[in-house]
Amino acid sequence: MEPTKKILIITYYWPPAGGPGVQRWLKFVKYLPEFRWKPTVFIPENPSYPIVDETLEREVSEDLETIKTRIWEPYQLAEIFGKDNKKFKAGQFDVGKNQSWKSKLSIWVRGNFFIPDARVFWVKPSVEYLKKYLKENQFDAFVTTGPPHSMHLIGLELKKEFSSLKWIADFRDPWTEISYYKHLKLTKSADQKHRSLEQKVFETADITLATSYADAENFRKKGANSFCITNGFDENEVENSVEEKNSKFTLSYIGVLEQLRNPEVLWKVLNELVSQNEAFKNAFELKFVGKIDDKILSEIERSELKYLVNNLGYLSHSEANIEMTNSDLLLITNFPDESSKGIIPGKIFEYLATGKQILSFGPKDSDVKKILEATKAGKHFSYDDESELKTFLSEKFEEWKSGISNSQTQNIEQFSRKNLTKKLTELL
Repeated sequence: MEPTKKILIITYYWPPAGGPGVQRWLKFVKYLPEFRWKPTVFIPENPSYPIVDETLEREVSEDLETIKTRIWEPYQLAEIFGKDNKKFKAGQFDVGKNQSWKSKLSIWVRGNFFIPDARVFWVKPSVEYLKKYLKENQFDAFVTTGPPHSMHLIGLELKKEFSSLKWIADFRDPWTEISYYKHLKLTKSADQKHRSLEQKVFETADITLATSYADAENFRKKGANSFCITNGFDENEVENSVEEKNSKFTLSYIGVLEQLRNPEVLWKVLNELVSQNEAFKNAFELKFVGKIDDKILSEIERSELKYLVNNLGYLSHSEANIEMTNSDLLLITNFPDESSKGIIPGKIFEYLATGKQILSFGPKDSDVKKILEATKAGKHFSYDDESELKTFLSEKFEEWKSGISNSQTQNIEQFSRKNLTKKLTELL
């Protein structure tokens, strides 16, 4: 049956962009036509992506209409101040004792001059282009997805002109509630401007989407008509990964790991196990797939673990899925503070699909913990659960040695990308 309704998706991240930011709408776009919605995607013509994964372009249908305008981004100016500022593109930067004066200055400029973010220069040309485009083409709804949250400013302007068009503001991460917001060295007036713009988006959008239950609740408290549609996994990708038996007891981290989510307690406990248990030392492998902060890597280099690390660097999405499947334990980390308990890293759903056990770190009563308990897919720890963590790792190692896995993952089909797209279309 032919799609009967049309939806415009306004996004900064799109293939060949890599990393988790691109996955959400790439998958929605893939499955929307099955539910009689025809998507069109609006993207920048010359973006500056922190990670590129050209294999994701294979997932974009040849039938998909894509429209583009040029963007100017000031990141090349930030990089003059120091190579560490390249992290800004991915929403990362040095913290605490690791900050140089150049880094501090760049963070201050980023937070106070580019509100809400450095892609704000794309707002005006995009609004001009899309006003004309929407007058000439009939649509039923449009989506803005952030970060970068400047995408939502495009939405605010379009909604003024096209009040009957349904606007969905999709927050893959929170705006002022995200953990690094307090590290932006904001002046009082800059902070007020960020909060005021966020409030306008919440009050104006017809639907605000959150990727976690806690975020949806927080957005509702601020006046948004908010619903949670989590990220998920694509069943096809999991079916295509072939599992091999490991010769090593392998703990893998897949994705970006920055200083604010560094599980120092894990490195400490692993070092103890390596020095106290010869069998563990001979069998253990710590595998990294993705971008691990240099300062975290150098910390591990100074420890017993340095001989047991297999750092594969950034791999394509499909290669990363294979590495996931060929692991015994999968590591996921969140920011330690209480305000981050609503963050559900998108990686957890791909982890779930492998059926492997997940080792998670973050605030005590987090949404991730709820998902792990509901699916029996692993264990969640706070950053000070040292003795419990040691017991858990020792148990998993003994299971691995005996060849008997107690993994009984259940109830994961609710997180398939197709079921989540169905949920989206029901909301629409």
